[in-house]
Amino acid sequence: MILLSVSVSGCFGSDVTIPEEEQGLEIFGSYSVVAPIDTGINVYHNHFAMNETYPEWLLEGLGVTMWCNLTTNGTWAERYEADKEECWDIITSQDIVWFVGTRIIGTTPDDSTDIPILDDPSDGHGTAVTGSVLDANPDAVIFFVEGFSDAAVLAAANQPLVDIISTSFGPIGSIPVPGIEDATRVAVVEEGKIHTGASDNTPSPAIQDSTAGPPWSIGISGYAEEDDDQKETMSGSYPDIAADWTQLLPNHDDIDGYHVTSGTSFATPRTAGILSEVLEVLRGKAGDDRSGASGERAGFLVNSTSNFSQLTNSDIRNALNLSAWYPSFQTWDPTTGTLPISPIAPCTQVGWGVVNMSNIQPIINHLDGTTELPPRPADVVACMDANQNIREAYWSFVA
Repeated sequence: MILLSVSVSGCFGSDVTIPEEEQGLEIFGSYSVVAPIDTGINVYHNHFAMNETYPEWLLEGLGVTMWCNLTTNGTWAERYEADKEECWDIITSQDIVWFVGTRIIGTTPDDSTDIPILDDPSDGHGTAVTGSVLDANPDAVIFFVEGFSDAAVLAAANQPLVDIISTSFGPIGSIPVPGIEDATRVAVVEEGKIHTGASDNTPSPAIQDSTAGPPWSIGISGYAEEDDDQKETMSGSYPDIAADWTQLLPNHDDIDGYHVTSGTSFATPRTAGILSEVLEVLRGKAGDDRSGASGERAGFLVNSTSNFSQLTNSDIRNALNLSAWYPSFQTWDPTTGTLPISPIAPCTQVGWGVVNMSNIQPIINHLDGTTELPPRPADVVACMDANQNIREAYWSFVA
């Protein structure tokens, strides 16, 4: 994504007339929109700041009803107090807010929340989750939704410009109880979006987990990236893929601090950010300057007639699966608390395999036709076909 803060007239000169519907498109370039759904977000943290501005058509497309011009001096508490009267106290569940000077557009369907959209002082989960998305794709447009409900998921599902929804919450132990599966089905099956869902932070199978288990969702567990590269013991089993379990992520109650934290909660948005980067690059190659898959895009996440085919959710997901890989069990360090990747049926531990930033270029090359990824071994395909068949049968009751 290319963002410029200069005006159109300054770029092209006063003697050039640009049609209103085209203003900003060429300057803005390709982009992607990720919707983390979580506790809230610390919009004051430097991690989310940008010097540029979003074009009017993007803000309108995302349904923005309100701008908050944030205070940029003082501590976190001082900035919050300075903005309380003109921002935080007047946000309602009907508002979609752009926090000027940041990458964050936020909303909440809940009028009873203590502080709308902002991560409360006693929490911080959503700030870390969103930080993980931007670590993978620093240019991602963030459509943040506060909440842990169908209504929160649907707030993102029903936004036509959202590409990827990331959820890092669900039933403890992956117990088989209803959750957000009906709303994620709307997002993926009806609206063509991608959903990355966290498996539980236990060794429980992810299949019956209402966040990671539905067949339309990409269920994610964790592995010890840049440590011994093995499966994290306290991470869901038999998912779609595994991603980075332990990360350095922004704090929720200051403006520049970071902390190390672990869990599938962070492996999941990291994957969303990776896929966001893939979409952004492919759109740039294809000359596709919009986002989402619904409406006039007819289910295509990359919608162009240029040098490669139009791409859907399933195309992206298939390339992700092809790009995943199994680390060797020989790197296992028994002192780290991880489980060695089994040379026999590793799919039952980490699904199609592990994914990190190194997967981005191979996925892009495969989807734009530069270099096809090789097919996975037959035993891996059979194992993951069984996974998908079980999930389709288990979740068939969802309308």
